[in-house]
Amino acid sequence: MADDLENLSGNLDANMPSAPPTDIRKRLMALNLMNNPAAAEWIHSRCRNIRPWTTFLNTARFVAPNNAGQCYQRIPKNLKHFQSNYIFVFLGLVAYCFVTSPLLLLTIAATCGACYIVRQKNINRKIQILGHELTLIEQYAIVAVCTVPVFMYAGVGSAVFWIIGASFVLIMIHATFFAVETLNISEEEEGFAFQMETV
Repeated sequence: MADDLENLSGNLDANMPSAPPTDIRKRLMALNLMNNPAAAEWIHSRCRNIRPWTTFLNTARFVAPNNAGQCYQRIPKNLKHFQSNYIFVFLGLVAYCFVTSPLLLLTIAATCGACYIVRQKNINRKIQILGHELTLIEQYAIVAVCTVPVFMYAGVGSAVFWIIGASFVLIMIHATFFAVETLNISEEEEGFAFQMETV
């Protein structure tokens, strides 16, 4: 038996299909925007700290502050307590802005597509202009400069200011009128808390 193993020869990979030049895992990692561990940890901590939406949107807890002192105490407490919820409100307004502005959405998609094409071309061979080899960062800068007029035409400036303004107004209204001092800690630990009333 040992003599048979010594006499074995041949190409064992001859019938196996060759692996694609780029593995799917590598493509997913290239698309992953959270390669930075600190950023990934921050996002995970925000997701863990989301307060229950039933508590966040409970209209029974919306009470006008009695005076300016109570307002000044309530706003920082609400901003700290509902910080993750406010971030998701902001992201929801960003998504709403993109959905309601198709030209802006197409511009962002075209810019991302151009950056993807530049990255793919850079893998195969470097781009040269007048004998100067362009780095990937320089190619991205050229794409950014070329898309600035298109972004301006699509109204990115007004969209950014609308998102900032709408987020500020909604968050400040909630932080001012939500009576955070009436919350029970046990209610937060339960997750979805419902108030029962006798009829």
